[in-house]
Amino acid sequence: MTQDIQFTSPPPLSLYVHLPWCIKKCPYCDFNSHESNSGGIDEDRYIDSLIRDFESSLSLIHDREIVSIFIGGGTPSLFTAQTLERLLTTIDQHIGLKAGVEVTLEANPGAADHERFAAYHQIGINRLSIGVQSFNTNHLKSIGRVHDGDQAQDAIRFAKAAGFDQINLDLMYGLPGQQLEHAMQDLKTAVTQDTIHLSWYQLTLEPNTLFYKKPPVLPTDEKIWEIQDKGKTLLTEAGFENYEISAYARNEKYCQHNLNYWQFGDYLGIGAGAHSKITDSGKNVISRYTRHKIPDRYMQLSGKDEMVTGNWKLSIEDTILEFMMNSLRLSSGFSTRLFEERTGLSINSLELQLDKAIQCGWLDITDEKILPTNKGLTFLNDLLQCFMPSSS
Repeated sequence: MTQDIQFTSPPPLSLYVHLPWCIKKCPYCDFNSHESNSGGIDEDRYIDSLIRDFESSLSLIHDREIVSIFIGGGTPSLFTAQTLERLLTTIDQHIGLKAGVEVTLEANPGAADHERFAAYHQIGINRLSIGVQSFNTNHLKSIGRVHDGDQAQDAIRFAKAAGFDQINLDLMYGLPGQQLEHAMQDLKTAVTQDTIHLSWYQLTLEPNTLFYKKPPVLPTDEKIWEIQDKGKTLLTEAGFENYEISAYARNEKYCQHNLNYWQFGDYLGIGAGAHSKITDSGKNVISRYTRHKIPDRYMQLSGKDEMVTGNWKLSIEDTILEFMMNSLRLSSGFSTRLFEERTGLSINSLELQLDKAIQCGWLDITDEKILPTNKGLTFLNDLLQCFMPSSS
């Protein structure tokens, strides 16, 4: 592919902060997370490292505004509000955070209480994503979670009492021993919690996890299809919009941070193992960066060149594929203008690939909008094959 990349301006920029420690590593988890040892977490040392990381990255983002912050893990709710406030204050001093910017913190019911949540809310964290996974204690045990069903509901209650009106619940289906009625009961319990957002996704066996090495017995494909079908109907009837493959929102209260990912925005990632995608509109390049994964080594190297273990520029082919991998997860698809703004490429360069996807019944094009059909969302991997370099 020989066309030139030409950006008119950089896309919106988000900040991701990775806190890598958990009470216990879940057997299905392939994230960069590590069990905290008996000596606890040296929060101040890690926050110092995050600050050095952020300050050393300022030359990449210049004076760009940060449109959202997501503090993920691991179990970020193991950290105190006092140490997190020091990080947020430093970021604000350097670039000036806009009032009301979405600041999400992931929290697990096994590390939750009202006082802790109230302190988070007081320092400016305005959205909680609670890793419930299930309200069924037996199913929680089957996937190695450290909390039970009662603690899951307690965590939601604590969040509301602390003043949070933006709460996401993470739920999984396809758990060991889970039947249709169990999955539906989880969803029924979730929709009665009066939260604005649900992330509802299937348990998958990822490489480099305990479940991948020693797979549990999971529901059959037929049962999974039935759970998906009944679950989507239940959530729609409860007022949730399925705006992304596994994301559901009431009253258009979308996750702005994830929406920026899906619309191929930029993000700066700081912390052990964090990834970044940065567009340099002056040089017309998109670059990716990765940090050292091991927390101790990351803290030793933070702020130094050696902290970055990967640094590469996206090719035109990779840019197209990555855009599609993200934007076609959205039920509303994307506009041709968004494609051209975020990739620096002309939509005309995709004429053959788009025609193929339309002929297969995977895409529709209306009023300069390109959106996946129900079939396209269901068979997204097949749809994405159209944009693989070998298929062009």
